[in-house]
Amino acid sequence: MRRAVCSGSYDPATNGHLDIIERAAKLFDEVVVAVGVNKSKKGLFTVEERMDMLREITAKLPNVRVDSWQGLLVDYCRENDIVAVAKGLRSVSDFDYELQMAQMNRELTGLETLLMANNPAYGFVSSSLVKEVAALGGDIEHLVPPVVFKRLMEKYSERD
Repeated sequence: MRRAVCSGSYDPATNGHLDIIERAAKLFDEVVVAVGVNKSKKGLFTVEERMDMLREITAKLPNVRVDSWQGLLVDYCRENDIVAVAKGLRSVSDFDYELQMAQMNRELTGLETLLMANNPAYGFVSSSLVKEVAALGGDIEHLVPPVVFKRLMEKYSERD
C-alpha cells in the first residue's frame, strides 16, 4: 500500500486544502491528513476540533484518514509507512519554502515530496487570511467547507 501524508496546521481547513487532499487521494492508496501539534502556538481551533472538522470534510473519501503528529514529519512518516508528502503550492514563496522542506526531508530519510500546483480559484486563500476576514465580518463562505464556515461563525460569535 502506497501512503502519502497531507500535513499542516489546518487552523482551519480551506477549500484549497480539500482540493489537494482530494487530488492526492486519487494518486495514492491511502492519504493521511496529519494535523501538526505545536504546543508553543495557540490556534483558533484545538487540534481535536481541527481533526473533527477534517474527518467530516473527508468522510466521502474512503482512502483518507485523519491523524495528528508532533515532532519531525519524517519520523511520523517512517513510523506509519508513509512514502510521500503531498503539498499544495499557491505561490513562488510557497515553492521556496516547500522546496527546502522537501530537500531536507529527502536528505534525512529519503521521504519524497509531491508539490502540486493549486487550483487557481484558491491561489490567494490561506487559513490565516480566512480567519482574519471572518473575524472582521467578511464573507468567506465560498472559501471553506460548510462545516468550517459554521464553526468559524460560532467561534467569532462567542467572542462578541
